[in-house]
Amino acid sequence: MERLKLLFAPGLEVQFADREMALKKIEEWARESTRLPQLVFGPEGCGKTAWLRQSAVLLKELEFHVIYVDPLRKYFEAYTDVKEVVKRLADAAAEALGEAKIKLASLVIDLADELIRRRKRKIAILADDVFQAIGLWEAASYVKALLGIIEYPPRSVDAIVVVVATSEGVTRREIGRHRWANHRPMWNMPKEGFKQLYEQIPGEKPPFEEAWRATGGNPGLLAELYRSRWDINEVVEELVRRKELTPEYVQRWRTWLAKAVEDPDALWSPDAPRELIDELIEKNLIVYNMFVRDSRFWAGEPPPERDAELGIGKRVAWQTPLHREAVRIALEGA
Repeated sequence: MERLKLLFAPGLEVQFADREMALKKIEEWARESTRLPQLVFGPEGCGKTAWLRQSAVLLKELEFHVIYVDPLRKYFEAYTDVKEVVKRLADAAAEALGEAKIKLASLVIDLADELIRRRKRKIAILADDVFQAIGLWEAASYVKALLGIIEYPPRSVDAIVVVVATSEGVTRREIGRHRWANHRPMWNMPKEGFKQLYEQIPGEKPPFEEAWRATGGNPGLLAELYRSRWDINEVVEELVRRKELTPEYVQRWRTWLAKAVEDPDALWSPDAPRELIDELIEKNLIVYNMFVRDSRFWAGEPPPERDAELGIGKRVAWQTPLHREAVRIALEGA
């Protein structure tokens, strides 16, 4: 399979690394079709976008007609010989930013329908961070429309693959109230795969074990560290700012945040305030209600059952060690 070159940081491209188990999952779905849309969620920066773009190439090589859209970045790929599909996506991407986001998201469904009407027998839809483009209130309806393509295609097909990726835990809960999608968690990269990525970064850098312990295998945070010239304090302070860990917020939840820094599973306690849990999910600081560590239920390799060093509990996990560190620093400063 052709391995993509992907932008890692300004001026630096790297080759897609690892994710063998996640790519095998795509091959499995290609053989069997996805009976429901596959909703893949996981930590910010864990590599969902890179995996989806590499999956588009894999599906193309498996002779699928593939539509991949990333509305937030006004980006698309269309691997098909139907030129009208490519043109309509290009026209939508050229619209003003707000209009482009919504048009790219909605076009996926129309164009998949068009490909099927044109007697294309193998169709793949890959939608990346689409819920941020259309809004949470439309998420469930969007997934139901994708399910309609699978259940009621306008013509007979051999296979349909539908994958939607999101970082938003709130979206996962909203869609989870319906039986319109399978939830597939994706975690940060496994250690050996992360090392393949780390070794592609040029110049002086911290030892691999330090990079691993700081990021927990999150390629997005590795890129942030590279851009900051490996200044962990700068990256942590930026997380504190971006996640709005203000003194008022930290003081309000100080007791429970301190417990969660020591052990994220403290938030699984029946006494843990639901309001705090919802806010931490919405801020993309934790993943709550972790799936059983069985690879059948994951899009890729699952994390360990527990890892105190990386902030992973059995039922709750910090998205990365640096997310936990940002909360710890905010607690000290409040």
